[in-house]
Amino acid sequence: MSEDLGLAPDGTIRREGSLDRVPAEFAAVVAAARSRIAEVFGPDRLDSAYVYGSVPRGTAVPGVSDLDLQLVLRDAPTGRDRADADAVEAELDAAYEEIDGAGILLGGAATLLSALERHDGGFFLACLCTPLLGDDLAAQLPRYRPTSLLARETNGDLCLLLPRWHERAAEATTDAGRRAMSRGVARRIVRTGFTLVMPRWGGWTSDLTESAELFARYYPHLPERAGQMRLAARTGRAPSADPAVLSMLVDDLAPWLAAEHVAVHGEKAPRP
Repeated sequence: MSEDLGLAPDGTIRREGSLDRVPAEFAAVVAAARSRIAEVFGPDRLDSAYVYGSVPRGTAVPGVSDLDLQLVLRDAPTGRDRADADAVEAELDAAYEEIDGAGILLGGAATLLSALERHDGGFFLACLCTPLLGDDLAAQLPRYRPTSLLARETNGDLCLLLPRWHERAAEATTDAGRRAMSRGVARRIVRTGFTLVMPRWGGWTSDLTESAELFARYYPHLPERAGQMRLAARTGRAPSADPAVLSMLVDDLAPWLAAEHVAVHGEKAPRP
C-alpha cells in the first residue's frame, strides 16, 4: 500500500479534520463549545469558529487530550475578547472530564486573510482547522502545497522563541510546571522538525510520531538528533517532569533545529 502523504488528488494538502471524525466521547464537549462560543461572542463579534487538533482528527484520548479551538473575530481581538475566551476555556475544562483542558486562539479575520499570514495563519485555518460556526474562511484562501515557502512561514521563527523558553525553563521549578512546558515545547519542536523535511517528503502530517520518523528518515547521518526528535514526540504526547528532558529540548535540540531550519528554508517574514 502506498504511503499516505495527506494530499488531495490535485496534489494540494487536504484538510485533515472533520466533525464526522470526532470520537463519540468528545461529541458533548464539542457541542457545548459551539453553543457557548455563540452565546458569549455573538454575531456582532464572531465571524467563524473552528476546532483543531486530535479531536477533529479522530485520535483524541479521553482524559488525556485537550480541546483546541480557533475563533475568528470580525475585528482585531481586544482584552475583553481574551477575557471572555479564558472564561469559556475554564468553563469547558471544569465541566468535561473527557478533556485535559481547553485552549482558544483568537484572530481577526482581516489578519488571517492577509497576504502576510497566507502561508501561516491562513494555512492553519484552511488545512488544520475544522469549521464549527459561521462561514468557512478557507473558501477565501488558496490551496496549499508542501513547499519550502510553507515550511518557512509556518515554522521559520523558532529562533525567536528560544530566549523566552530559556526564561520559562529556569522558572519551571515544579513537576507540574516542567510537564506543562515540556508538552508545548516538544510539540513545537517536532512540528518544526517535520516542516524542515516536509518539502523533500512531499506531503503533510500533524501526527507527532510520524513527524519524528520522517525527520529521522531524512537525517540518517544524525542519529542522535533523530533519537532526540523521537523523545520529543513522546514528550508531546506524555509530558515529562524530568529536568534533563526539558533541558535537552530547550538547550540542545531547539537551538540546533532553529539554525538548521533557517539554513534550509530561510527566516519567516517579520511580523509587526
